[in-house]
This record gives sequence, structure tokens and C-alpha cells, in this order.
Amino acid sequence: MRSNLAGPRLLLRRLREVMAAPIKAQERLDKIVVLIASNVVAEVCSVYILRADGVLELYATEGLKREAVHNASLRVGEGLVGLIAAEARPLNLPNASAHPGFAYLPETGEEAYNSFLGVPILRAGRTLGVLVVQNQSHRTYLEDEVEALQTTAMVIAEMVAAGELEAISQKATGLDMSRPIASSGVGLAEGVGLGHVVLHEPRVVVTNLISEDSDKEKQRLDGAINRLRLSIDDLLASGEIAATGEHREVLEAYRMFAYDRGWIRKIEEAIKNGLTAEAAVEKVQSDTRARMLRQTDPYLRERLHDLDDLAHRLIRELMGREHGPGIDELPQDAIIIGRNMGAAELLDYGRDRIRGLVLEEGGPTSHVTIVARALGIPAVGLVEDIVSLADGGDAIIVDGDTGEVHLRPAPDLENAYAEKVRFRARRQAQYRRLRNKPSVTKDGVEVALQMNAGLLVDLPHLEEAGAAGIGLFRTELQFMVASSFPRMRDQQAQYAQILDASGGKPVTFRSLDIGGDKVLPYLRSILEENPAMGWRALRLGLDRPGLLRTQIRALLHAAAGRDLKLMFPMVVEVDEFLQARGLVEKELKHLRRHEHQVPETIRLGVMVEVPSLLFQLEELLGHVDFISVGSNDLFQFFCAVDRGNTRVADRFDPLSPPFLRALKQIVDAADKAHVPVTLCGEMAGNPLAAMALIGLGYRNLSMSPASLGPVKAMLRTLDAGRLSARLLSRMEPGHRDSDIRAFLTRFAEEMDVAL
Repeated sequence: MRSNLAGPRLLLRRLREVMAAPIKAQERLDKIVVLIASNVVAEVCSVYILRADGVLELYATEGLKREAVHNASLRVGEGLVGLIAAEARPLNLPNASAHPGFAYLPETGEEAYNSFLGVPILRAGRTLGVLVVQNQSHRTYLEDEVEALQTTAMVIAEMVAAGELEAISQKATGLDMSRPIASSGVGLAEGVGLGHVVLHEPRVVVTNLISEDSDKEKQRLDGAINRLRLSIDDLLASGEIAATGEHREVLEAYRMFAYDRGWIRKIEEAIKNGLTAEAAVEKVQSDTRARMLRQTDPYLRERLHDLDDLAHRLIRELMGREHGPGIDELPQDAIIIGRNMGAAELLDYGRDRIRGLVLEEGGPTSHVTIVARALGIPAVGLVEDIVSLADGGDAIIVDGDTGEVHLRPAPDLENAYAEKVRFRARRQAQYRRLRNKPSVTKDGVEVALQMNAGLLVDLPHLEEAGAAGIGLFRTELQFMVASSFPRMRDQQAQYAQILDASGGKPVTFRSLDIGGDKVLPYLRSILEENPAMGWRALRLGLDRPGLLRTQIRALLHAAAGRDLKLMFPMVVEVDEFLQARGLVEKELKHLRRHEHQVPETIRLGVMVEVPSLLFQLEELLGHVDFISVGSNDLFQFFCAVDRGNTRVADRFDPLSPPFLRALKQIVDAADKAHVPVTLCGEMAGNPLAAMALIGLGYRNLSMSPASLGPVKAMLRTLDAGRLSARLLSRMEPGHRDSDIRAFLTRFAEEMDVAL
């Protein structure tokens, strides 16, 4: 037996010829095992492929009995081959039969062979099969032979991923790559979406695996690594990163990986063995991912994400590819899959092609969830490992109602969900028939139902859903989808279009609410430990009055001769509102001085989002024209719950007595002062929570367009007076039945309220 350092390169060159030949999949595999056997001077070479039923089937062999192909099989974890598949690690044994995991397959005729080398066939850290060589002599295979086998396994993995082996698979089972997978998460936005996977941070598919010139590939790698290191160093050296804190620690860890000699040496070794630079990075990362996924240490598993990201960036750098898919590449039925994303990133895709959203993280009240709901996109969060399990183009079903995700679904399941979509469409048609019906409860209480919006594409929903107006227009979304800061004229044009499209119905604009998790890419931001409680919303506007005054001026111009309703977010003290009102008055004076037309009426209000305002209500209500309750942020601050933190996002119930008492305090104070009050958070769009709000005394609710139908159907079957009498008594301290959610559900059942 020989060891030849040129062996892997020679093998890859011959493999390239086999891969290019116009032959069938079985013939190609048969030639590959012969090549490998001759390259490492092995008497046996076998390829086992993982089937959808968790069985490793012998697909090709040189040296074992040919009749065993497609007949011999082992379960994952069974025998040495099954052990390699389970642990995703090579196994190099001089005497295979002495290993406790050894399992003898008599149909193969392998009893004569002693030494054994097996490597997993990996792609993106996922095991697709096992590649094995065997010899009669007792020996340990050398490192370069292991490397040659791993490199070849990568080529076979691409054959599997490309679907080439499906043609020779047993039709009853199919391959693991095509196996249907059902995952459960948390429903973030209602609805059902059927479509095809689009990865938010797509793995770049490496098609050029085998290099012509190793030295040239090494130079390409060096150049790409240097550019990657420089970009990280520049970021750390810039003033945008705080000197201390968690964010810096993460980036320092990121830099550590980029400078890690062990990682880079493995990539260089793979290049030396005949792979292209990008294929080498892919191979090393796939091996690393497979090992780290089997770690129980949560810190190590979290670091895997950093290393994954670094490897993907390096591959994109090598291939000269931009980050993320282009709009033209999106299918018409895209289901976006990612670890997490911001609201602006979702908007970048364009509403008309998105059928659903699946996230490994994501919370029920995160901004991306709110935007998904507003756009009527079904969304599911907390779906474990969905990014690594899915491939671009895979069929997928997203059920935002139940929190279920079905990857590569069976035809009967797909048909069942298609029927569910048709049923939802029929139900939506029923809701549409209600749009011209009055929003009045059974006992004659009128409740104004308005909608939340943020873009021009939302405006057709105003008429379609039968909303009484726009209770919250999020002006920041225009800024988040723009590549640079919108000019005053651009802002004015959009606000005028919104007022035109409203058809005379009231529109409540919210001033720019950026900061926290709503970051503008072109506006230099400061990383903060607690961004939700940091420099955001009105605080930023008052510190940078030029931004706020530009927006106010645009709104005043757009509303010339019409009514303007403007509210300010994140107000903590009454004085902040007075400062903001002062800016509006300055802009009004400026317009009048230059003889510009001004709005017919101007009403200024505040979003009640910070608990401190609960103790200033009387003073506040003496200055404002209206108030709006932002229940999302108010609940977040009320319960000290980070809405983006999936560990605590659903820990506390907004329908708990303490929070309902706070909401009751606000509506009672507003009614006493004769100041209109609207609730425009996510609570308003949930029929059960909206029922509670009506019971508390709220008569103006604003929600996503998709929620208007279900909420109207609910309130038209509700006796508000009877509900209020029974609800308020349960909110008293010491009441024996404090489970408000359960009470509301029972009440709806007893009174036949449509939920």
C-alpha cells in the first residue's frame, strides 16, 4: 500500500472527467468507486446513501458483491457505517471486526476485509451518506488518504443535492434530501402560505469544486481573507462600536475566527488536495458544522452561527457575489427563511412575491412580526434548525395559525393545506361582506375600527377592509426602505398621496420612530446595551431637530387645506410633548410668513407607551388633542419584557389584571377629560383581546387590515354592557377568578360571540 501526496489532486482530476461525462447516475457512481479504490489502493470502495426512512442503502461498490447494491442496508447508528452517519465523523480502523459497533452484512461478502476507513458525505453539516474503503491487511490509513476520501465525499454530496441520484432511488422511500420534515414553532402572523424556500442569507452554491492550479487558488484565498479581515478591523476601529459591551465581544469573537490559523490551515490543506478556494471553505465549514452541531454546550453551538456567517462571507468574497437574492431571482411564491431579520429587510423583498416567513428566532411583538401582520404575510418563529434543513427551491407550507412548518410536504398534505387556503379565502369573503355593515355591538355601542399602515401599498386595504380610517401611519417605513434619507419633497409627496387615497377618512401620522431594532442603514447609529430604552423615536427627533422639523414641514405642506393628525412616540414627560409642539408651531409660523397654505385643522397627540405617563395623565390630557395607546411598547416596559427576546416574549399575558387595570386607568382619564383615545397596538387585532378592550371602555381600535374582518364579526355579536359588568368585577384585587383569558373564552362560548 502506498501513500502519495499527489493522490487527492490526481483523483480529483479524474473525477472531473467522470462528472463531465454524459452517463447515467448509476454508471457515474460505479466509475467513482473504481477511481477511489485505485487511488488509495483499496480492495473495496462503497457508497452508502441515506434514505428518507433513515436507512443507509448501498448504492455502489467496488470489491463487494455487486448483487448487494440497492439490497444491503443499515440503519443510522447501526454498524460502523451507521455510526459514521450518526456522529458525522470519519472512522479509521486497522481491525474493523474488533470494534464494538461492527455489524456483519453477509450479503456483501465483506468478511474477508479488516482495515476500514469511512467518512460522512456532508453538505452544510447535514449527513447525506457514507463513503467507505476497506483492505484485507491490518493498517491505519494515512492522513492524506482520509483527506482524499473526504474531498471525494463532497463531490458525491453535490450529486445527491442536485437530485441526480433520485433516478436510481427506490421509489417507495426516496432520499433523505427529499424527506418531508414537519417542524413546530410559534405562530407570529396568521394565515397559511404555500410556496418555495428562499433563504434570507442564502448559502452560495459552489459548483466549481476541482481546481486547475492550487497556487492560484491559494492566492485567491489569501486575498479574500485579507479583505474580510480588513472589513472586520475597520468596523471595530470605527466609532460606531462601543468600546465595551456584548456587541463588541461578539465582533471580537468574530475577528478571532477570521485570524484563526487552524481554520485557515485546514482550508489551505483542502486547496493543496485539489479543491478550489470556495470549495475548500465549504468543505472545512461543513466538517466543522457537523461536529459542532453535536455539541451540547450552548455557547459552542452559538459560536457555530458566527463561524457559519464568516464562512459564507468568505465564499461570497471569493465568488464576487452580493449578499442576499436579487428581486429578479425570487419566485412568485417565495417563503422567506432565516435566523432572524429586521422589518426593513423583509420589506426589501417586495410584498407581491412573499407568501410566508419562517424564522429560527423572532418574537410575537418584534417589528418584523408586526410588519408581516400588516402585510398579511403568514409567519412562524422559533423553528429550530430550519435554515440548515431547507434548501433554496424546496416546497414548503407555513401555517401561521398553528405555528407548524412543513418542508417538502407529501402531496396529500399539500392538498389538505390548499383546501385550508381556499376555506380561509371563503371566510375572508364573508368578512368582506361585513365591510359596509356598521361596527356596532348587539347592545348598540359603536366602536370605530381603523387600520394601521406604513406604506402606499397598504392604502387599497382601507376601502377593501371597510376601515373607518388610519389610526396609525408608521412614517418610518418609508425611511427604512429608502437607500438614502428621503428629501422633504419626497416625504411631502408620499404624505399627500396617503391623504388623497384616504378619501377624506382620518389619518393619524406618527412622527419618525427609529432606533431600537428599527435602524436606518444610511444613518450612523450608536450601538447600545438596551436599544429599546435608548436613543430612539422622539428622543432622537428632539436631539436632532433638523430631522423632525423636515418631517413636520413635509406633513404641513401635504395637509395644506386639509386636516392633519400627528402624534409623537416614546414620550416620557409632558415637557417632551411641549417641545415637539413648539417645533410644529415654529414650522407653522415659517409657512405663514412665506404665505404657504397650511392645514385647515391641526390636532397633536401622544402615543402612551411608557408607564411614566400613567402618573401624568391629568397634566398630559390638558395639553393634547388626542392620545393613542401603543400597547406593544407599553406592555414591554410595563412587564420589563424584551419583545425581541424569545425566552421571555410570551412569559406574561397582556390580558392579566395588572395590565388591564393600567389600560382602564388610561381610558377612564381620557373620557373624564373628553379627549379621544385609540388603542393601536397588536391587542386591538386579536378578537379575544379586542373584546376585553371594548369591555374596558375603548371605542376606537386600530389594527392590521387582515384583523378588521374577524374583529368586526366579533363585536357585532357582542353585548358590550354585559361583558363590561362581568369583566370589571374580575379585575378587582383579590378576586378568586383572576384568569381573564379563560373568562373571556367562556363568555364568548356562553353568549355565542364570533371568535
